[in-house]
Amino acid sequence: MFRLFFVLILTLLISSSLFVPSAIAMSPKLEAKSILITGATTGIGRNLAETLAERGYHVYGGARTDAEMKELDDISNITAIRLDVTKQDQVDSAVQRIREIGTGLYALVNNAGIGGGGPVLTTLVEDQTSVYTVNVEGVYRVTKAFAPLVIESKGRITTTGSVAGIISSSSFNAYSGSKHWIEAFTDGLAQEMKPFGVDVSVIEPGNYQSHIRRSSVLRAFDKVLAAGGEITEEMQKQYDQTAAYELSLKQPDEVSAAFIHALFSDQPLRRYVVTPNAESQKYTISTKIQQLVQLNQWGQHTYSRGELIGMLDYWMKKLGESSN
Repeated sequence: MFRLFFVLILTLLISSSLFVPSAIAMSPKLEAKSILITGATTGIGRNLAETLAERGYHVYGGARTDAEMKELDDISNITAIRLDVTKQDQVDSAVQRIREIGTGLYALVNNAGIGGGGPVLTTLVEDQTSVYTVNVEGVYRVTKAFAPLVIESKGRITTTGSVAGIISSSSFNAYSGSKHWIEAFTDGLAQEMKPFGVDVSVIEPGNYQSHIRRSSVLRAFDKVLAAGGEITEEMQKQYDQTAAYELSLKQPDEVSAAFIHALFSDQPLRRYVVTPNAESQKYTISTKIQQLVQLNQWGQHTYSRGELIGMLDYWMKKLGESSN
């Protein structure tokens, strides 16, 4: 009889506000650090979202459609947030929703981005503008809106750049320009956030599996259809070839590993170049060295080879010490 009475009382307490077991009061979503990832539905953003969620972190995943929202919400430890980075009202609503949920925001990952753009002589101005609207203005808009939440947590801000921000060609002029902007943005933002105890990093991936190339082709298809045209067999073949190439690339697990270091290491780096092979790494670094030599070619105050090597040794030692 006493046992039955005890069970009854315990049941009533659990269902009331007087007694809340820790397992109920502190769900994984509330006790874990919360990270917002824009563009979390595919590619690098999706890989990172799932990786963080699997490790017990709470992820706010930015998505643009109902279907994408449902897909993210179905994953444990991920809360979908409707977030088109080009729309200020959605950005403001996302900030408000996170404040209302009450988890705080430890980190912002600016990942949403698009490809596109090409040779200056043949690329429409509006095609160039669309790339910058997402990859530049979108990053600026989201960072400005969410920075106060991150400052409250003394957390982290990371952005998906690209080796294309270092290496450029006429075929992806606009995209490279937008990623080169992120290089400058990261340095300026890091200086701005330092007094608040917020670390800022950029992750610069090489060619990994994503959806960015297919999305670029599909946007071109949409423009053709909107103008009353048809998708030809040759155009479909182009898409199929693009899809086959993207799917042949390595999954971006190494990119997510770099993000995790930037987000949680006691000594995060400013830049993380992540390439799928040694050849890509060498080409990226060699390009940067070529730019250094070009910077030193003109003027009355150029430096000798020995002086340049001295500078290199100084910074390798200084940055090496700061990361140990």
